[in-house]
Amino acid sequence: MGIGNKEGNGHPHVKPIRENLLDLVIPVYNEAHVLEDSLRRLAAAMGEDRDFQWRIVVVDNGSTDDTAQIGRRLAEESERVDFLHLDGKGRGRALRKAWSETDAEFSIYMDVDLSTDLTAVSQTVELLREGTDLVTGSRLDPRANITRCLKREILSRGYNRLIRAILRTRSFDDAQCGFKGVRVETVRRLLPLVKNQQWFFDTELLVLAEYAGLKVRTLPITWIEDPDTRVNIPRTIWEDLRGLARLRRTARRLVARSLTS
Repeated sequence: MGIGNKEGNGHPHVKPIRENLLDLVIPVYNEAHVLEDSLRRLAAAMGEDRDFQWRIVVVDNGSTDDTAQIGRRLAEESERVDFLHLDGKGRGRALRKAWSETDAEFSIYMDVDLSTDLTAVSQTVELLREGTDLVTGSRLDPRANITRCLKREILSRGYNRLIRAILRTRSFDDAQCGFKGVRVETVRRLLPLVKNQQWFFDTELLVLAEYAGLKVRTLPITWIEDPDTRVNIPRTIWEDLRGLARLRRTARRLVARSLTS
C-alpha cells in the first residue's frame, strides 16, 4: 500500500497553515531496514477518514546507512511525507528541529518501530483540542497494556520514582515513553530552555512544562517492546542522572526568568 501521491512540483515544506494540522514526527538513526515499512504501516493506519489533516515528518539524525536516501525518496513520492536531515545524533535535537520549523498546530512524535498502538493518535488529538499543552504516553499507568522485559520495567519504574523524589513532579509518570503529543505554539516557547539534545530531552521538557504551569496530561497506552532497541542503557542512565541533578539546581529559576522576561 502506498503512502500517497505527490501533487504538483512545489517543495514539500512549502505548505499552507491548516487548522488542526498534525505532524507525526519520527526521529531516525540508521533505520533503513524498517523505515519504509513503518511509514507505510503508519500511513495505512491513519488513512483518509480523519477530521484533521496529518503528515509524517521523518527526521534523520546523521545516519550512516541508507536511511536518508529512503526518507528523501518517500518524501518525493508522497505529499504525506516530509524529510529533514541533521548531521548530529540525538532524539532531542530531532524534535527541536521539527517543532521549531513546522507550521502544524499539533505534533506527535513516536519511535520508528511503532511500539505504541496507533489508537493513541486520535486520543491525543482530542486532548490537545480540549486545551492540553503536552500529552505523554504512559506505560506505567495501571490502565496501560504493555509487553516488555522485566529489566526494562524495573529500570523505568525506578527512574520515574527518582524524578518525582528529586524534582517533586506530579503531572506525569513515564518521562521516557517514546510517544508524546504537543501543542506546538505553546511548547515551542520552552525549547530554548531545554539543554539536552539526546534521550533526556523528554524528561527535561516535561519538568519545565509542569513548572511553567502548562497543562500536561498522561495517556495510558498499549505498547510492545521492540527487541531491536538502539538505546545504550548504561550511558542513558548516566545522562539522566546528570540531567536530574542539573534540573534540580536550575529548572525553577529558568522557568521563572522566562515567564517574567
